[in-house]
Amino acid sequence: MLATDQYLMVGVVLFGIGVIGFLTRRNVIVLLMCIELMINGAGLAFVSFCRQTGSLEGQVFVLFAMVIAAVEIAVALSIVLLVFRNRATLDVDEMEVLKW
Repeated sequence: MLATDQYLMVGVVLFGIGVIGFLTRRNVIVLLMCIELMINGAGLAFVSFCRQTGSLEGQVFVLFAMVIAAVEIAVALSIVLLVFRNRATLDVDEMEVLKW
């Protein structure tokens, strides 16, 4: 069995990769994947703390967070597809908010 600090280290690495990817990339699809990495890293931290304390509240919270993240990605991808149809680009710098 792995110790709690090892799970936390993996969660921090996942969250860090997500933050670095979010700050350096300009493609909307990659930004959405980086957000998912950050959510998964935070969820792993919650589950590892709950494993250490023996409670289930954090695991239930992570389950709800994963459901909300899945819905968020579905809505975001539909918006990205509509923007791509009109703009023919996925670059964040070339998209202007509410200016068609």
